[in-house]
Amino acid sequence: MLAKRIATALVGIPVAVYVINYGQWLFGLTVSFLALAAWHEYCVMVEQNGIYPSKLLGLIGVALVLGCAWVGNSQETVTVLTLISLIILGKTVISYGKFSLVDAALTLLGLLYIALPFSHLLLLRFLEPSLSSTSAGMTTGAMYLWIAFVGTWASDTFAYLVGSKFGKAKLCPAISPGKTREGAIGGLFGSIFAVLILGHFFHIALIHSFFMGVFVGLVAPLGDLVESSLKRYCCVKDSGRLLPGHGGVLDRFDSIMFAVPAVYYYVQFFLIR
Repeated sequence: MLAKRIATALVGIPVAVYVINYGQWLFGLTVSFLALAAWHEYCVMVEQNGIYPSKLLGLIGVALVLGCAWVGNSQETVTVLTLISLIILGKTVISYGKFSLVDAALTLLGLLYIALPFSHLLLLRFLEPSLSSTSAGMTTGAMYLWIAFVGTWASDTFAYLVGSKFGKAKLCPAISPGKTREGAIGGLFGSIFAVLILGHFFHIALIHSFFMGVFVGLVAPLGDLVESSLKRYCCVKDSGRLLPGHGGVLDRFDSIMFAVPAVYYYVQFFLIR
């Protein structure tokens, strides 16, 4: 298992660096693929619990929301979500007896859970260059996307190191027995520390780096716990097997799915003039 994790990381990290920094169509297609793979994983998981979401409608919804984010039109996103939601609810009437309200509810939950966070990967990466770029020539979007990613990875790493060494008080034993409050605190400080260092190289004001580190350190473990709760509900260990040694897309991106929107809205509210 460890060898698979290391091999996946050795391949995945250079690919992630290139895709994020290059951006453009390659980044858009990569995020779209990951989001659609995540939707497939979600459907397979909930089916284990005897619930059958509408795979096709959810697939269309995820694809359209990501397309709207790629174009950058929030009004179109609201339109798509409204229409898809009404169609999904209408299917409970058209396919009465075959598509229940529970099926519809889990379809809508999956659509929101996957489409919105992954769409924010596109929104953050394709931010207009209204902020000054780094001295290394990195675009604004790539810069803040790295803040979210590095902060999340640091949070996960420090939480594990501190939790395994000093962890005693359980954080959410019913959802994730291995997580401790001490580990969560360590993860928070790890995120702050990593984002402060990265912010220094990106020439981001210290106060903004600090608060982005705080927000990432708080929401990243929440994203992990949300996915753990979903897996417990569905009685599965991993969301999928796409990434050897890491599980599925949702297993790998659960924290990122919460961290990226946090950074995006911080940038929108406090940094874009």
